[in-house]
Amino acid sequence: MSYAQAYIDDLNRSGRWYFTTGEARAALGVSGDGIRHALYRLQKKKLIAHPVRGFNVILKEKRYRNIGCLPAGIFIPGLMEHLGLDYYIGLLTAAKYHGAAHQAPQVFQVMVEKPRRPIRCGRVRVEFHVRKRLADIPVRMFETTSNVHRTSSAEATALDVVGYRLEVGGLYNVANIIKAMGGKIDPYLLVDVAGTAPVSWSQRLGYLMEFLGHADRTGPLKDYVRERANCVARLRPDLPLLPDYADDWQLNINDVVDPDF
Repeated sequence: MSYAQAYIDDLNRSGRWYFTTGEARAALGVSGDGIRHALYRLQKKKLIAHPVRGFNVILKEKRYRNIGCLPAGIFIPGLMEHLGLDYYIGLLTAAKYHGAAHQAPQVFQVMVEKPRRPIRCGRVRVEFHVRKRLADIPVRMFETTSNVHRTSSAEATALDVVGYRLEVGGLYNVANIIKAMGGKIDPYLLVDVAGTAPVSWSQRLGYLMEFLGHADRTGPLKDYVRERANCVARLRPDLPLLPDYADDWQLNINDVVDPDF
C-alpha cells in the first residue's frame, strides 16, 4: 500500500470524507509533481475523485465507487468551506429535506452569491444558482449521519421555488412542492423572508398557497402584498394575460395549476 493510500485510509477512519490537495501534500511531504502523481494513481484505482480542482473526495465504499463520486450532500459543506463561499442548499434539494420533493431530485441545488460553474463528478451533478441578499435568507440546519446541511427554511424554500420556477421544472413542480410543504410554513416568518425578493414572488406564492389549501397561512402575506404591490403580476411571466384575476393578490391567472395530489 502506498503512503498516499494509507493517508486517505487514516482520514476515512477518523470520519473525514474529503481533503484538499494542499493538505495531502503537507501531510506526505512531497513536491507538487509528487502529489499530483500520487493522487492520479489513487484516482485510477477509483479510490478518490475530484469534484473541483484541489478538492478530493474519498471513495472507500463500493456504492460510491459505482457512481464515481461521493453524494453531493456529503462533500458540499466541506467544499464550500474550502472555497470560502457563503451558501445554502435550496430549491428542489431543500424541498426534499423539508419532505416536499415530489420525486428524487436529479441534481443537488445550491444557492450562492455569484455565478459558479456546475459540478459534474461521476454521476453526481451540482447546480449553483445566484440568490440576491443571500446572507439575509433564513436557514435551517439538517443533521444527517454524514454531515450537517445548511438548508433554506421552509418559508425561504417556498419563496425560492416560486422565484426559480424554471430551475425546479416549471409551475407543475412548484405547485406540488407548495401543496406538500404549505402546512409547515409560519405565516409571520414568511413575511420576514418576503422582503428578500421581488414582491411578484409573494403575489404568486400567496395565490398558490391559497389555491392549494393553505389559505389559513396567507393572512400576513396578503397584507404585505396589499401594501407593496403596485402592479398586476402574472402567474406565468412568460405567458400573455388572460381574463382571470386573483384580486387579493393582484395576480393574473394565466395558466392552469394542476398538482398531482
